[in-house]
Amino acid sequence: MRVSMLYFAGCPNWRAAGERLRAALDRVGRTDTRIELVPVETEAAAAAVGFAGSPTFVVDGEDLFGPPATVGGLTCRVYGTSAGLAGVPEVTDLVAALRERAGR
Repeated sequence: MRVSMLYFAGCPNWRAAGERLRAALDRVGRTDTRIELVPVETEAAAAAVGFAGSPTFVVDGEDLFGPPATVGGLTCRVYGTSAGLAGVPEVTDLVAALRERAGR
């Protein structure tokens, strides 16, 4: 399993997102899976990689949370959580998405 997290440095959520992703991978038994942190630094780079906002979680080349409505800008991404909209998914949301992905 190849796991990447795309982010831009101006996003206040990317560090917490990386920590939650690591916790989620550990919970699903993927303690040896490396997370590749991919900085997206320009609008052109965002458009080139289909960046859906920071943070974006990519597993084996696919957005973990499905195709985004818009791509290509240096913006923060918003996720639906049990507590409402947030800049970072909950660990339980990441675990569920990882398990669903692994089941395909």
